[in-house]
Amino acid sequence: MPIRKHKKFSRPRKMFDIALIKEEQNLIKKYGLKSRREVWRASFAVEKMRNLAKELITADEKLKKEFVERQASKGFNVASIADVLALGKEDYLKRRLQSVIVAKKLAQTHKQARQLITHKHVKLKGHFINSPSHLTTIEEENSLELNLKLPEKKIISKEERELLEKMHFKERKGANE
Repeated sequence: MPIRKHKKFSRPRKMFDIALIKEEQNLIKKYGLKSRREVWRASFAVEKMRNLAKELITADEKLKKEFVERQASKGFNVASIADVLALGKEDYLKRRLQSVIVAKKLAQTHKQARQLITHKHVKLKGHFINSPSHLTTIEEENSLELNLKLPEKKIISKEERELLEKMHFKERKGANE
């Protein structure tokens, strides 16, 4: 039986609204995102959190407290349901692994952080992560480490070096003729 796919983003109602496009372009530039779809994904996730918070307004205090604690452990700066309702796209984008790496000054720019992540130079809890959009919890943020390995230089013998120089010399000589 195939796994049911869940919706991850929703497109805006007016795709070619110039004000919305400019706002999305600013977010893309500020957070080093790949496309507008990543902005849509962030707004969709925030909207899901808000809808859950709206449902919990009339719920039991215990459920409210658990929900707020869960959001706080994800790294959002919330203390009540009202704070969850006030969350925006930027709050969500600040919790992405890509943004957390820049905030911790492990990378200078968002683009560089994205490259480090996709090339598997970033470890969370001892595991390599290659998804820049990974939502980082506070616990994971503390275990974040950069694992840059430089290629090892191959040590070659004197004979091998002379042979390589001869081959190189022959190639140059053949190209000049």
